Amino acid sequence: MTEFLRRTLAHTLTADQDLHLDNPETTDLHRAIIQSKPFLKRIYEEWYTLLAQWLPGGCGLVVELGSGAGFSSEFLPGLLTSEVCFFRSVHIVFDGQVMPFRDASLRGITMVNVLHHVPDVRLLFAEASRCLKPGGRVVAIEPWVSTWSRWVYTNLHHEPFDAKREEWAFPKGGRLSAANGALPWIVFERDRRRWEAEFPDLRVKMIRGIMPFRYLISGGIATRNLMPSFSFPVLRKVERLLDPFIRSLAMFALIVIERR
Repeated sequence: MTEFLRRTLAHTLTADQDLHLDNPETTDLHRAIIQSKPFLKRIYEEWYTLLAQWLPGGCGLVVELGSGAGFSSEFLPGLLTSEVCFFRSVHIVFDGQVMPFRDASLRGITMVNVLHHVPDVRLLFAEASRCLKPGGRVVAIEPWVSTWSRWVYTNLHHEPFDAKREEWAFPKGGRLSAANGALPWIVFERDRRRWEAEFPDLRVKMIRGIMPFRYLISGGIATRNLMPSFSFPVLRKVERLLDPFIRSLAMFALIVIERR
């Protein structure tokens, strides 16, 4: 049944293309889809606004990991965009597990739906601890585990999702196909004390569950719009009314990590 729904609701641009998820051309296609779907684009605009709000002020470079199909530089002037392979839309190519920056040189590191694709998050946070200035922050939007999202990500989403996995790592694979959507929750909720012990120079400043259903309604990148774009502000208000229940409903989380 779920496979039938995926095929029926598939976005025309993705349904008509025979591209592997990890093919760089797929990222160009995803960029076009985001720009063509006003509802989805407004979600990204909201996410980028949150990133900008939670980055610290002052001097120092801000780097985005996994810039891919996004447009965050429109909201973060001077942002250095990056990817693990070449795209015309990014400034620099490197792996977040080995960052090419001096010690204590970064004011911020941002990412949207990237952390759960990192094969070894320990390496990434070791690099973040090294590269961030005191007071610098990692600000991320990532999938989150709740009663509701566990069902959605298990049954309706194409990415691997394993909230019971003991390891914080997974085998290296494709840039987008290798993943564990539950990884951010595993590290920062289930295994929070272990993470704090391993990275004493970093502290969790805030984790806020967000967006119970608007991303799902937008259809995301792979699926058609499920609601017209003019419904966006009304549905945002409905989500705000659900804030008291967000722990059970959140599909994503805003994660803010600060260098001591």
